[in-house]
Amino acid sequence: MDLMNKSIVSEFVLLGLSGSWTLQIFYFFIFFMLYGATVVGNLLIMVTVTFSSHLNSPMYFLLGNLSFFDMCLSTVTTPKMIADLLRKERTISLWGCMTQMFFMHLFGGAEMTLLIAMAFDRYVAICKPLHYTSIMSRRLLYGFVLFSWIIGFTHTMSQIVLTVNLPFCGPNVVDNLFCDLPLVIKLACKDTYVLELFVIADSGLLSLICFILLLVSYTVILVTVHNHSSGGLSKALSTLSAHITVVTLFFGPCIFIYAWPFSNFSGTKILSVFYTVITPLLNPIIYTLRNQEMKVAMKKLRMQHVSFR
Repeated sequence: MDLMNKSIVSEFVLLGLSGSWTLQIFYFFIFFMLYGATVVGNLLIMVTVTFSSHLNSPMYFLLGNLSFFDMCLSTVTTPKMIADLLRKERTISLWGCMTQMFFMHLFGGAEMTLLIAMAFDRYVAICKPLHYTSIMSRRLLYGFVLFSWIIGFTHTMSQIVLTVNLPFCGPNVVDNLFCDLPLVIKLACKDTYVLELFVIADSGLLSLICFILLLVSYTVILVTVHNHSSGGLSKALSTLSAHITVVTLFFGPCIFIYAWPFSNFSGTKILSVFYTVITPLLNPIIYTLRNQEMKVAMKKLRMQHVSFR
């Protein structure tokens, strides 16, 4: 049956962040600047990786794709969230809500998979440096990226197909800044216990398992380096620290939001802001401020641009 014939609700009301008008204006400028920095920073990484001849290693190829996923993930929710801060009525259409959730889980699932690929890249680079070029071939890299898209698409479709057919005929208030599966599912006019368990299994456990696997992989790298070279541990820690930071800050909010999605946790909005606004900005900050090669490549590209003018 068609969704519009089954549903009375045609739009959802987003509560957003409460507070005075002055506080809303403050939030507006903060989020606007953070989103602007996210877009500019990630675009800068993508352009630098694409056009710099010095950043042609597999790690930077994966980093460029990670920046793309981060920028898209933030763009799915943040622009509307910023615009809603200046509105009294914060609504989103039923199909707009479904579209927002589709793309958020598409890019989120793809990024989880890509982070695992980046962990494998670091394992090969540190533990098997002599075979790094042959193992991390262009074919494998393209396969990693394609597999990330496939996992992201499968992850989001498996949930949206079930959610889009739910009847919404009663409450339409979403207590968040954007639409997300756990809160939208609770508004359906039918028993959603099985679907709630499926969301926990699909999103929550996926986030938790990926996070554990990544931590295990980094631990294996550090143990391997420690056993083979007493002086290489500090270098490995320096190399992996950026990756571990990105992984922890990305998966932390995901686990809290989706592993226990239907509990009344008061910090859900804060975690949602962190997941969609703060985390996508950390990627360019961590990989540019801590990475000397990236800073040198950006400087050379800027000098080339100035010389052409």
